[in-house]
Amino acid sequence: MEYQELTPAEKLYNFFSKFDLGHFKKGETFLRSGDLPQGIYYLKTGYVRLYSLSPQGKELTLVIYKPGEFFPVVFTFAARPSIYYFETLSEATMYKAPREKFMQFISENQDIFIQVTLHIIERFQTSLKRMESLAFGNVSSRLASVILIYTKRFGVEYGRGKIRIPIPFTHQDIANLVGTARESVSLEIKKLVDKRIIGYKSKSIVVKDLKKLKKEAGSV
Repeated sequence: MEYQELTPAEKLYNFFSKFDLGHFKKGETFLRSGDLPQGIYYLKTGYVRLYSLSPQGKELTLVIYKPGEFFPVVFTFAARPSIYYFETLSEATMYKAPREKFMQFISENQDIFIQVTLHIIERFQTSLKRMESLAFGNVSSRLASVILIYTKRFGVEYGRGKIRIPIPFTHQDIANLVGTARESVSLEIKKLVDKRIIGYKSKSIVVKDLKKLKKEAGSV
């Protein structure tokens, strides 16, 4: 059998799989602002959100991680306490590796370093797009923009012409992404459902008309 070199993603998984695998319930905050992380997490299954908390207690979701990604990024390159909170959006399993071993691993594997850099750039671009929609849009366009962003990032084909976002978002989860009250988000979601732009399947959003969603978001 001809030897086939492992891809960067496979190498990354093989590295983390040598360490303990933790099991987390949905809605579990496992890292808080001010905590010094005890290692680098690698998400094997499930979804995790990174969020900030205002002095008034308002939450704003900044990043959502999917399987195959690692965090916290800042701690990876600078051993500093977290300034954000990390919470599971679903049941999840995660490996946790010592920071020093991970730094040694990426320094010895140029392809992994490039992969890590590309992941950071992707997250940064997603955050910039989110900031743009939060700054310039009303609640309706902000909601459509958020759904569009995560359709591109997480979406999977679901029947003819439909795309499913496989994350069990509650209306509060979406409100934390949009940066507004849950009641406002619920009203705007109903409008998109009534227009047959989106629907739901097993608590997941299904985009039925991508072209109309882009129009709602102001992307066309």
